[in-house]
Amino acid sequence: MLVVPRASRTRVAGIQEGRLKVQLAAPPVDGEANAALVEFVAELFGVRRSAVTLVAGAASRRKRLRVAGADPARLTT
Repeated sequence: MLVVPRASRTRVAGIQEGRLKVQLAAPPVDGEANAALVEFVAELFGVRRSAVTLVAGAASRRKRLRVAGADPARLTT
């Protein structure tokens, strides 16, 4: 996942470099962007925030997340 903090709004912005690109309104300060990303992805997949884990990239724009119990079909609806 490619994350762009401090965007005008939080949204999925397509695919870039083979990764899902997400723009976040939150700034990359004190973990705010990571927390906003977890919340956004949880809402996107229809799972609890506790089901979304940041696996790699806490201090990077390139991140890997694990989403437990997610329904992949939910992304297409």
